[in-house]
Amino acid sequence: MTTAQHPLPSGFGAASTAEEVIKGVDLTGKVAIVTGGYSGIGLETARVLRSAGAEVVVPARDLERARAALTDVPGAEVEYLDLLDPASIDAFAEKFLASGRPLHILVNSAGIMATPLTRDARGYEAQFATNHLGHFQLVARLWPALVAADGARVVAVSSRGIRFGNVDFDDLHFEHRPYEPFVAYGQSKTANALFAVELDRRGRPQGVRAFSVHPGTIIETGLAKHVSAEVVRAAGVLDEQGRPVRDPSRQLKTVEQGAASSVWCATSPQLAALGGVYCENCDVSPLVADTDEAGWRAGAETPGVLSYAVDPEAAARLWEVSERLTA
Repeated sequence: MTTAQHPLPSGFGAASTAEEVIKGVDLTGKVAIVTGGYSGIGLETARVLRSAGAEVVVPARDLERARAALTDVPGAEVEYLDLLDPASIDAFAEKFLASGRPLHILVNSAGIMATPLTRDARGYEAQFATNHLGHFQLVARLWPALVAADGARVVAVSSRGIRFGNVDFDDLHFEHRPYEPFVAYGQSKTANALFAVELDRRGRPQGVRAFSVHPGTIIETGLAKHVSAEVVRAAGVLDEQGRPVRDPSRQLKTVEQGAASSVWCATSPQLAALGGVYCENCDVSPLVADTDEAGWRAGAETPGVLSYAVDPEAAARLWEVSERLTA
């Protein structure tokens, strides 16, 4: 398949931090929304965008927790939003649109991982509903503000978890197949990547570009709270004393390094004429060749994205399905 999945190269790498990639970028007068912007890499993303001059809005389900976390991000706005509640998504978007502000940057950083089987009020599997459908609806409702920016960027935080599962269009919500937490997570992360592909295709004529990113493995974000200690130890992300292992060459990163690719995609002038690509280590990821897939899956050292996660036909199909599911 013809693809733009080719490293630039950007000049940055796995060890680059969000502060390093945004150096020299002035976001004065720009408006950014960062979901999940009060914990983990989302918090660092919000902090760095704010430090560069952007107005930053952080949607949050737990307002008190969000305000406490953002005390070191002066001027950040906190508004209520629950990605599993369609009505709250609509209310958040309506309030933002009523402010009359354009939306220059939207970073969809919130997410859940490998949770026990849970369904929302519609019966949708929670990881797919939170990580993909909630953000899909948010983008749809905020569309007028994105277009008004005359050069907006949407960043979908995906993951190397794409390796755990493609999108199963015949059974999105595990109604017929056995539920596997990581398979469901993989499906939702593949959906994030496919969403960026189709969003970019649709938004390009109106100046809206989209990217998906793999931030790396950052163990202390709380994302792995549903993962057993045995699985965490087997992944090699903690040393013998239980401390996080730092090795960017193996995608084992600090929060500051983990936020870097999101910030790079949201702000880098190098991406002015690009979009619809999956990125990692502050660069565009190469497409994994079929002959290299086994080796790629076996370790985290080699950058790359699987073809099914950036397939334009699957991306278009997912968009149509998502429109129906979110009405």
